[in-house]
Amino acid sequence: MTRCSVRILATIVLGLLWLAAPSMGRAEVTAKYAALVLDADTGTILFERQAAAERHPASLTKIMTLYMLFDAIEHGKISLNQRLKVSARAAGQAPSKLGLQPGDSIRAKDAILALVTKSANDVAVVVAEALGETEPRFARLMTDRARRLGMRNTTFRNASGLHHPNQISTAYDMAMLALAIRRDFPKEYAYFSTRSFSWGGREYGNHNKLLGHYEGTDGIKTGYIGASGFNLVASVERNGRRLIGVVFGGRSGPLRDRHMKRLLTSGFEKADEIRVAHVVPPIPHPRPEREVQLASVETASVDNSNPVHALVQVAPEVESGSRDEGAEWGIQVGAYATEIRAQRSIALARGHLSDLLTGTDILVEPLDRKSGTIYRARLFGLSEQEARSACLSLKRKQLPCVPVPGQTELTMASGSKKG
Repeated sequence: MTRCSVRILATIVLGLLWLAAPSMGRAEVTAKYAALVLDADTGTILFERQAAAERHPASLTKIMTLYMLFDAIEHGKISLNQRLKVSARAAGQAPSKLGLQPGDSIRAKDAILALVTKSANDVAVVVAEALGETEPRFARLMTDRARRLGMRNTTFRNASGLHHPNQISTAYDMAMLALAIRRDFPKEYAYFSTRSFSWGGREYGNHNKLLGHYEGTDGIKTGYIGASGFNLVASVERNGRRLIGVVFGGRSGPLRDRHMKRLLTSGFEKADEIRVAHVVPPIPHPRPEREVQLASVETASVDNSNPVHALVQVAPEVESGSRDEGAEWGIQVGAYATEIRAQRSIALARGHLSDLLTGTDILVEPLDRKSGTIYRARLFGLSEQEARSACLSLKRKQLPCVPVPGQTELTMASGSKKG
């Protein structure tokens, strides 16, 4: 292929990207760009571009650093008023930072506020060394926790997001992290709405400029390094509906913010079209085949054009005397329009119940319907008690789950497709 042909092909590809994302300005059509908008309650993807592509997270990394800190506080390993020591390595980090000096200390609560608002790199290392003894060890713990949360394509090498060639993530994974930190630490999540933070006689404003300027925004984090461009994860709630937006690779902070606003505004318009069908009431006495009723949720597909169906499971109670105690049981953690979403649901369930579910057998089962194929996400190899206990735990975290007898086929109550 000649150089001229290569240039023509590149021009065509960029033109297609332009047409495929009409809400995207020229500044966002770059090799660093990736974006995702999803409905936080249903998991419906309302917009995606390069959402599975590897990108450098920059200071979005600090969302995981904060997740680890919140977890340590919840488990009593650190208190909010505990003072964390500042090492020479922490003090020597590149800006943005508070300017801590070796031998100083900072309260854990102030560390949280400094990470949320100023995105202080020196504070990130202070937290890393307090929780993991060394930053490299803490980064390994972060990566392990990311895997347990279902973030398969994320690797952390440091706690701050300063550039490392092998520190990568995806828009999918960052959206999953945003969902997880709010779900697992709802009280601590409120820190992400902090507008400003005072330290050493100075006032530091939050880098997330959507706060107070885009209706319903309550978090969560910005990021920038040269290798990533301007990144942002945003969480916005309006009229009881919450969307998570992720943008990688903006050319500037203001351009990134405007693009995110356009994506979220369009996402809310699409989300309003989601209609949840009435759940079929459970039958008073279960039939021998223990039929599971499924409610149909009509929503928008990945390409934002043709409707597809996601499914939410509602299992009727089964009388204890009618069970086969020797049967191998499992759980179903959703039925989805794509296989990858089924796999991610399984990974998310395992992340929350790793001790119980790590050794289970995975089954992503396609089911052909008139409206298209759906994929049921299942894990088998449990006792009945374990299956019911697992579902109870997952439902407490607002995740879908229904116990499934090993030898029982699920049948589906068909939902009518609306135009």
